[in-house]
Amino acid sequence: MKRALIACALILTTPAFAQPPADTGGPMTNQAERDAVAGRVRAGASCANCDLFQIDLAYQNVSRRDFSGSRLRQADLSVAIADSARFAHANASLTNFFGARLTRADFTEANLAGATLVGAYLGGAQFAGARLEGANLSGAELATASGLTQMQLNTACGDTTTMLPAGLTVPAC
Repeated sequence: MKRALIACALILTTPAFAQPPADTGGPMTNQAERDAVAGRVRAGASCANCDLFQIDLAYQNVSRRDFSGSRLRQADLSVAIADSARFAHANASLTNFFGARLTRADFTEANLAGATLVGAYLGGAQFAGARLEGANLSGAELATASGLTQMQLNTACGDTTTMLPAGLTVPAC
């Protein structure tokens, strides 16, 4: 019994990194298909409802692209420019948005659980219904973001340099 409890505890506390894509209801994509889609995205295509698991878009300009409903879990958008990009209903959990510029980006109903938004600029971004559990907002500029609630922010963390809309606070990381 004791071994079973220890094994269960280890499973529940192990980080969820490098996971294979989960079944999304459609045909399972293989790595070659995902690489082809990633190449099209890097070349300028939008990709709503796509499997972009762990895609590397660091330093890319993906402004005005539509990633609505896509799986961007564990993606790298660090120092990316994604002005007016649509991430509505996307799974961007554990995604790295470090230093990204996301002016007027749409995160409506997006899953940003565990995402890194450290130093990100999110002026005018939309967060209605977004999940922020465990998201790091340290140094993020959210003063003109809309749709943020105190309940969402209570599940995230930030620091003294996190800029929020008037009347909202975020717990310290």
